Amino acid sequence: MPSSSLSRTEVLESVERRMQLVSAATCLKMKRGLAGLATIATTAPLLGLLGTTIGILDAFKGCGTQKWVCVAATIEGICEALVTALLGLLAAILAAWFYNYLSDRLQIFNIEMQLASSELLSYLAIHHRAPSPPCR
Repeated sequence: MPSSSLSRTEVLESVERRMQLVSAATCLKMKRGLAGLATIATTAPLLGLLGTTIGILDAFKGCGTQKWVCVAATIEGICEALVTALLGLLAAILAAWFYNYLSDRLQIFNIEMQLASSELLSYLAIHHRAPSPPCR
């Protein structure tokens, strides 16, 4: 039976370091898509505003000297242009909601991992014993 070359303290420190590495790697994997959601949440309203601005400019292009024809065409063009703002806001609201939800879930999971790691280390500290000498 091979004898252990590590002391009890060294074993516990090794287990603790390994759990920290695995925890950090897991958190990195879980955070992967959050940056994309944050980008969508911040840029979607701006893209919607850009589309609305371009649509309104296009609506005013066709105005000639007849005011009532111009007003009717402009109102219709503005209504169509506002659809891009609506879509941009909708995308931003959904992305922000999912970002916040997933960030909260990640924090809760991280806390649970830390608690489980602490419990495991406590258990090992109490119950880990050096191997007994072999029977002869």
